Amino acid sequence: MSNASYRLKHPKERTSSVVFSSPHSGREYPSSFVTQSVLDPLTLRSSEDAFVDLLFRQVTDFGAPMISAVFPRAWVDLNRRSDEFDPALIEGIARGALSPRVASGLGVVPRVVSGGRNIYRGKLTREEARSRIEVFWKPYHAALQALLDEAHRACGQAILVDCHSMPHEALVSNGSGKAKLPDIVIGDRYGASADPRVVGQVEAAFRAEGFVVARNMPFAGAYIVEKYGRPAQNRHAIQIEIDRSLYMDEARIEPRADFAKVRAALLRAARRVAAIEADDLPLAAE
Repeated sequence: MSNASYRLKHPKERTSSVVFSSPHSGREYPSSFVTQSVLDPLTLRSSEDAFVDLLFRQVTDFGAPMISAVFPRAWVDLNRRSDEFDPALIEGIARGALSPRVASGLGVVPRVVSGGRNIYRGKLTREEARSRIEVFWKPYHAALQALLDEAHRACGQAILVDCHSMPHEALVSNGSGKAKLPDIVIGDRYGASADPRVVGQVEAAFRAEGFVVARNMPFAGAYIVEKYGRPAQNRHAIQIEIDRSLYMDEARIEPRADFAKVRAALLRAARRVAAIEADDLPLAAE
């Protein structure tokens, strides 16, 4: 199933309470957007979580659905609130107290890509920004909410695994220089978006495949896990960030020769995650 906003793959039989999401891997760039931008096409892709949807698309074999964005993050960012407009980019938006993300140009309609490079020559109209929310942002979130509600009704729990990738440079700049850099960072907003038992099982699944795993540093999770994570209701949301250098040439945005090997290891971990059962967890509060 697909529309302008997302692609949705259903398993032949839904046996898992887990929903996999890839909101930043969209790579269908509107021609008008490419023309409008001051950046070349490769630079415009630098914020993209390239190929993450391909890494995880076989999770449907484990009884879990997967939803992934069609359009790019640089066009509209699903991991932001729908009202996080940047007054430096959108006409008619009042300047006020801005979140650090919006202030840096990373609102729901981004002003910049990686490295703080401006996307546009000038400003966008408020109508253009709101159109992107209506046509792209809202359908994705409506579909994601429906998937999680279905899981909760069927299994008594819902677990969102929100799949992302992170630039290797971000890990280097945040590393202490002593410990080995993580391959995967699990974000649960420091325990606010998922029960620790769920997070522990997810972490163990990736460690079993030899990945070095860290929690919440440098990425603890943003809007999506904050919105959908309600552990007291047995609704858990976890962000997974994968070091891009493990599977792709970051400069060329091309899969590495060992892409299939990394994908196989991630899928073995995903199989264990998809098998997490409600019986393993405490009952939700009444």
